[in-house]
Amino acid sequence: MPMLVALEPVVPVLPIHPRPSQVALVLALGLLAGCNRDARQSGPDANPPAPAAPAAVAEPGAEAPVTLKETIETTPSYIIGISYPQAASKYPALARALRDFAEASRARLMQAVDGLHGAKPEAPFDLSLPFTLLVETPRVVVVGVDGTSYTGGTHGKPLVERFVWLPQMQQMLAAEQLVPDAANWKPVSEYVREQLMTQLSQQLDEDDVPPDQRAQRMRKASATISAGTTPEVRNFSRYEPVVNADGSIRSLRFVFPPEQVAPYDAGQQSVEVPASVLRPLVAQAYRPLFHAE
Repeated sequence: MPMLVALEPVVPVLPIHPRPSQVALVLALGLLAGCNRDARQSGPDANPPAPAAPAAVAEPGAEAPVTLKETIETTPSYIIGISYPQAASKYPALARALRDFAEASRARLMQAVDGLHGAKPEAPFDLSLPFTLLVETPRVVVVGVDGTSYTGGTHGKPLVERFVWLPQMQQMLAAEQLVPDAANWKPVSEYVREQLMTQLSQQLDEDDVPPDQRAQRMRKASATISAGTTPEVRNFSRYEPVVNADGSIRSLRFVFPPEQVAPYDAGQQSVEVPASVLRPLVAQAYRPLFHAE
């Protein structure tokens, strides 16, 4: 199997909900471009995913193949665009998790459409789910989705998730299985908070924010970061491994959707936690996957 070593991602900023014509064009172009782009590396209750990534469950045997079909639906009331990396089809349990996430997200959108009772919305409701292959090695495969669902209001709701599959162990790996001891999330939380505050301070320096405004923004941001990074597994459920050349994991990139640790217009945030910090905290069964360079 070829090894794809992920590149550092550019953290996207989710825009205010676009005009219907823009949404249709973006979805069409995105799906025509294909979903197998080069692999890359890369909450609070106010921003819940739909649904959460599946818990790690060992697969007892070979599964039937799962078909992943791209979807484009355009009507006066709603627009749907869903795309998948076809490489994910090689891993039936992973493919099923992606399909289930998409179907649940679509069902929520259609429930909102049904709630219109035939009325036409001011702007079409929409669902955009571009699933992307982030990592593929013999030991770990990761698919991410950074999507949105719009059902009215000033902007769409982020739909951000990460799906981690261990081919050799034949299981999905959720954060609660990776770090099963709740107390072990405290050092992760502290590391992430420090990094987020440092990133914010550097951004304020680049923006040349006056000292009085800087202090106010730092205080406000600190409260938001603290609320979004309490040492609970739900705040760190979205993660993607960053791998060494040999396929071992050198760090985990924790991903935070808009509004979890920063304002919506600040976009998605992420922090890499190195293997040297994580390895003593993860379950014994998964420590061999990690190696600090």
